[in-house]
Amino acid sequence: MLYYEKGSTELSLTDKQIKEAVTSSIEATGKSNKILVIPPDITRLHSGAGRITEMIWEEYRDKVSHVLPALGTHAPMTAKEKTRMFGTVPHDIIHDHDWRNDIVKLGEVPGAYLDSVTGGLISYEWPLQVNKLINKHSDSLIVSVGQVVPHEVMGMANHNKNIFIGCGGAEAINKSHYLSAVYGMEKIMGRVSNPVREVLNFGESAFAEHLNILYILTVVSTDNKGNPQTKGLFTGTGPECLIKAASLSSKLNITKLDKPPVKIVVYLDPDLYRSTWLGNKAIYRTRMAIADGGELVIIAPGVDKFGEDSEIDSLIRKYGYRTSGEIKNLVKQNKDLQDNLAVAAHLIHGSSEKRFEVTYCPGKLKEDEVSQAGYGFCSIEDALKKYDVENLKNGYNTLAGGEEIYYISNPGLGLWQTKRGKVNT
Repeated sequence: MLYYEKGSTELSLTDKQIKEAVTSSIEATGKSNKILVIPPDITRLHSGAGRITEMIWEEYRDKVSHVLPALGTHAPMTAKEKTRMFGTVPHDIIHDHDWRNDIVKLGEVPGAYLDSVTGGLISYEWPLQVNKLINKHSDSLIVSVGQVVPHEVMGMANHNKNIFIGCGGAEAINKSHYLSAVYGMEKIMGRVSNPVREVLNFGESAFAEHLNILYILTVVSTDNKGNPQTKGLFTGTGPECLIKAASLSSKLNITKLDKPPVKIVVYLDPDLYRSTWLGNKAIYRTRMAIADGGELVIIAPGVDKFGEDSEIDSLIRKYGYRTSGEIKNLVKQNKDLQDNLAVAAHLIHGSSEKRFEVTYCPGKLKEDEVSQAGYGFCSIEDALKKYDVENLKNGYNTLAGGEEIYYISNPGLGLWQTKRGKVNT
């Protein structure tokens, strides 16, 4: 059921409009006596979901039992980050999702179904897992808040991904990410209908009907000064709100270039990106735009590690970013990758497939660490000296020496392609 839909490329929703829409949608469910809110974490700061979570807290204080950020594999937020993201929401009701341990399995999507939707590429079973807190709140209204934007695993982020991946367990995360990598993320990104989404939809309809989920989805773009603006808001209990939000997002968040840039320079906000695990959105979201033989320069002053936890970090260091064929072979030969398929997927997603060069300019990682992982290296000092990120504008820029670059200040806000529609893999 669709409760609210408003959005266009010309619109900019106010806080008042958003709060009224959110409140009316919650009331329309008839289940507002007890509420569990599931927003994204600080890495989706510009989604508007943090402010919406605060709005729900302001309106339903005594009824909001918990806020469960959909951390997925990400490290828990610090107290400072929680305040920045959620404002006045008390920290004692914000629960840190533990994707390795705090999990219950609701059911299992058959391998035959995965085989069918992937054309025979994947045939393992996929478990529908959620944080135990979600299952305990089957009598509550579960309000899932987030931004719909192109995504490397889901095609379009959010909706039931927030619940079953963002608050899912290790097996669900590992297998869904590897499904995306094997199927080919270039065939998934920016598309609301794809095998990964179909698997989640199957699981939700088969095993999660006892959960009362209200989806609140934003569509966000930035103005000329880089400030985020909420261009659309769509709420409901089924897939309709996702389909409508994705349609608007595809118009606002997918940039189609006339020609493939030879050099793309991406800046990673140090408050949002502190690992290549997160920072490689710079690769995912630009790979369908950059020219063959081109260079992607990633200016990453906050990046000081590869993985968000020590186990993932050690595996990335051990195997490095290689071609998809190499990683698939390594998965067959090594149990540690078989047990961590999300890492294998990440290594595939983060590879240029030797089609273009990736130069990382991290704040703290050393040259030998970056080189061993499979990327080129430039010091952050040299990078900031050459690329004046304070004065570069999003899009094409001509540097003092005459070199043309294409600059992106936040890769998490969109997807870049060429109009030719060709995908190089």
